[in-house]
Amino acid sequence: MSNTHHAAERMQQRSIPPIIVEFLERFGSSMRSGGADRLFFDKAACRRLRAHLGGERGLKPISNWLNVYIVIGDDGQLITAARQTGRFRRR
Repeated sequence: MSNTHHAAERMQQRSIPPIIVEFLERFGSSMRSGGADRLFFDKAACRRLRAHLGGERGLKPISNWLNVYIVIGDDGQLITAARQTGRFRRR
């Protein structure tokens, strides 16, 4: 997946490592949002990630980034990355 210039800037500003974006792509839950897909870690995604990393000990080092979400456009480009501050409203 390619990043937009905006996404690269936001990842740097918000200290979001590329491995977290990769984990979101592989294990994150998806929600349609404003003409794009939002990938985030919910309980099910954390369960999948925990199983991949070998349990709770594997999940602990990345626990600071479990509130991160990314937005992917329909063309497959990463649009932005941010930290979730509240709940996502499902429609």
